[in-house]
Amino acid sequence: MSNKHPIIAITGSSGAGTTSVTRTFENIFRREGLQAAVIEGDSFHRYDRQSMKAAMAEAEQGGRPHFSHFGEDANLFEELEGLFRDYAESGTGHSRKYLHDANEAEPFKQPPGTFTPWQALPPSELLFYEGLHGGVKTDKVDVARFADLLIGVVPVINLEWIQKIHRDKATRGYSTEAVTDVILRRMHEYVHYICPQFTRTHINFQRVPVVDTSDPFIARTIPTADESLVVIRFADPAGIDFPYLLSMLHDSWMSRANTLVVPGGKMELAMQLIFTPMILRLVERRKKALAA
Repeated sequence: MSNKHPIIAITGSSGAGTTSVTRTFENIFRREGLQAAVIEGDSFHRYDRQSMKAAMAEAEQGGRPHFSHFGEDANLFEELEGLFRDYAESGTGHSRKYLHDANEAEPFKQPPGTFTPWQALPPSELLFYEGLHGGVKTDKVDVARFADLLIGVVPVINLEWIQKIHRDKATRGYSTEAVTDVILRRMHEYVHYICPQFTRTHINFQRVPVVDTSDPFIARTIPTADESLVVIRFADPAGIDFPYLLSMLHDSWMSRANTLVVPGGKMELAMQLIFTPMILRLVERRKKALAA
């Protein structure tokens, strides 16, 4: 954690909805006139698309069927920790971009599925990370300890799978069977690398559908916001103005002393109300630290 150079990290699994949450933060940054260095977790994968296919085939032949983007072997955890540490200490660091598709790749004159060269971060007031491992901790690294605000996005598992299946079929051309194979291959590392992060987060947002999602592999549609509730858990509820949030978020209620439940359609508003003052406090703390 750093007074001068704050770090905000959004962590969640593939299909959890972290990208949608990122748009909310970008709106806050734009409205408040803040310069954020935005880091995509995919940029710290170890392999580009073709190399990852070869590494997966090699792992399969070597008796490691659970090799995936969720685990340590397929990611640059030490480099990610190094970026967080460098930024916390000096407000600097290096990152790159993973080019997912032709639209992203065209300006760089590179094929999709490759990385841009490593570059120094632009000047910024805070670092914002969104990806799979913002709260990861192993026997070698501890990324979570550098985050001033660590947020988990964790739909219930069937909803997470539904969202992933629909996204991968629509944007990547996968079949339901292919996405199911990915889910099964990743499950071991999901349990060991993804789930433990949510015990280290400061706030978790968990979307819970109120329609039947018993078999996510045949669901024709993703449950809408109006067909969902959002469970918001605060690791430390001290200083959270729950009466204010309850008054501003119609039909919300407290299910525990540290847990707020809101209608799914109010999730973005809830984030705006909760995170705007938190971000402004981080920025004010930064100004005071730099002035001192």
